[in-house]
Amino acid sequence: MLELKLNLDVLESTLQSSEFKTVCLQFPDGLKPKAKQIVDSLKKKFPEIKFYLWAGSNYGGCDIPLYFKEFDLVVNFGHAEFK
Repeated sequence: MLELKLNLDVLESTLQSSEFKTVCLQFPDGLKPKAKQIVDSLKKKFPEIKFYLWAGSNYGGCDIPLYFKEFDLVVNFGHAEFK
């Protein structure tokens, strides 16, 4: 859980220093049970941003559907660091 916390700190820092209006969060199946908790936390800190959850499949950082270009930011959560 520490790793997830660190990633959320990075995300929150990114959101504070930007003007994103629409953000889509993409989770792998193993993290989807935590998705609502994460979104609720982000909504409290950033009420001006509209958050969306991607409910479809997610096979990693290379699995970004083409219509994601409608969002200002797409955040791909994973089980391992993306290098």
